[in-house]
Order: sequence, then structure tokens, then C-alpha cells
Amino acid sequence: MNRDWTAIARTLSEALPYLQRFSGAVVVVKFGGNAMGDEEAMAEFARDIVLMRQVGLNPIVVHGGGPMINDLLARLGIKSEFVRGKRVTDKATVEVVEMVLTGLVNKRIVQAIMDEGGRAVGLSGKDDDMMVCEADDPELGFVGRPVEMNVQVLRDLYNAGIIPVVAPVATGMKANETFNVNGDTAAGAIAGALKADRLLLLTDVSGVKDETGNVVTELTPDQVREMTAAGTIAGGMIPKTETALAALEQGVRAVVILDGRVPNACLLELFTEHGAGSMIRSTARPVSTRGHGA
Repeated sequence: MNRDWTAIARTLSEALPYLQRFSGAVVVVKFGGNAMGDEEAMAEFARDIVLMRQVGLNPIVVHGGGPMINDLLARLGIKSEFVRGKRVTDKATVEVVEMVLTGLVNKRIVQAIMDEGGRAVGLSGKDDDMMVCEADDPELGFVGRPVEMNVQVLRDLYNAGIIPVVAPVATGMKANETFNVNGDTAAGAIAGALKADRLLLLTDVSGVKDETGNVVTELTPDQVREMTAAGTIAGGMIPKTETALAALEQGVRAVVILDGRVPNACLLELFTEHGAGSMIRSTARPVSTRGHGA
């Protein structure tokens, strides 16, 4: 295969300001969607995370696992009930959720990162009481909303050169409670507690779209609220943008909703002027610094 080595060298050279800009930065990445079930996509994602760590960033991976949970529930004959389109998580269901997320999915991601030469440790929100929850909606059972965050264990890991991989399962305020937490919500809570420089929410869509269907590359919180009120932001994008706004309020510098199906999406977002999705940040930047890596 013929390659334009000059173009590759130019790309690496142009990445230098962004590499310098993000040296030492904490970047929380929510990994989910179809890529989790594809070995090649998983390996590519893991390679990008290892590269981020290698060039001086502190990446933290938070993952979901809905399709795997659905598959095991079906195999076990556990029928799911839904309220307003959301799954009711009873005691039997939350046990399956914990098994799948902390056992199967979490360790697959850890192994993928290690296969690419990185160091990774898998844990859940229960470890070291990292994430303490209360019921988000009593009708939904053991679906949690984080009310207390203890993230020192994550700092200890990334300061030691280790990539934390977090399953969104949490402990409750009462003894022996386990809560399932939406992956985006968990990632936002972790990013907020760490005052992360970036929260990257990988999805199966290209970003936040305007009324004409075009991706909006940059938005402020006020614009997000206006688009939501107008119905332009709707459906599954609403909880993602709500997570983004909450993270910004907690001190995250910027949140990006980007298409995880795009090869090397995280690297494009962080290390190129172009970016790779919809960035939400509290204040607009000057035109001269429009690249997402700024």
C-alpha cells in the first residue's frame, strides 16, 4: 500500500501544539455503542487510549454495556419491564448488570488496552466508594443517581501511569445496595469530580444536529437549552446534553459529543484543528482558536 509519508509527517508536526496543550490533562472518555461488540473497533479504541497515555494525557475510560446486558437477561429468562421507555432494574436485574459490566465488559476493555501495550486496571463505582448513589426514580428500582464522589483512587492510578477503566455500577446509601448508573451519567460525574479538561462522549451519531440536520461543531449551554426547548435536541440526545451541562457546572472545561464509529475519533478531536463532533463549553472562543484541541 502506497502512503504519502510527507503528509503523515506533516500531520504529526501539526499535532505538536495540541500535544503540548494537553500534556498532563485529565480526559474522561465514555465508551459504548456498537464499537464495544466489534473486536477490530475495540482494538482501535484501545490503541488510541494507549497513545493518549503515551503522549502525556491522563485518560480514564468509563463504559456501558447495554447490548450485553440485554443478551444475558434474555438467556437467563429474566423479562424486563419498562416505565416511560426506561428499564425497571429490580434486584435480579441489577445482579445481572453487575456481572456483565464489572466482569465481562470491563475486563475485555482492560485486556484490549493491555494488548496494545498499555497498563490498565478495571474497577467499578463500588470500589473505594468511588460513586455513592440514591435511586434516581423509585419506579425504576435500582437505577442510581450519583450523590457522593470519591475519586482519589483514580488519581492514584493515573499518577502511577495506569489507565483506569470504570464500570458504571455503584453502591447505595444503605447497606448492601447496588445501583446501575447510566454510563454517560457516570462519566459526567467522574469528570466533574476530577475537574477534567475534557469529557468525550462517544456515541453512534455524528453529534448534535441543528434543525437542518447539520452537525453543530460548537455550542454554549444557552444554545443547548434553546435547542432543547425548540425540540431540535430530542430523544436520546437530551440525556447526553444534560450530562454535558451538569459536567460543565462542576468544572469540566469542555464536553464533546462525537461519533465513536469514526476511526480514531478521540485523536481527531484532541490533536487536530478540525475536531470530531459537537463541543459544548461555557464560553465561545475567538475565531482564531476554533480547533477543538484549543
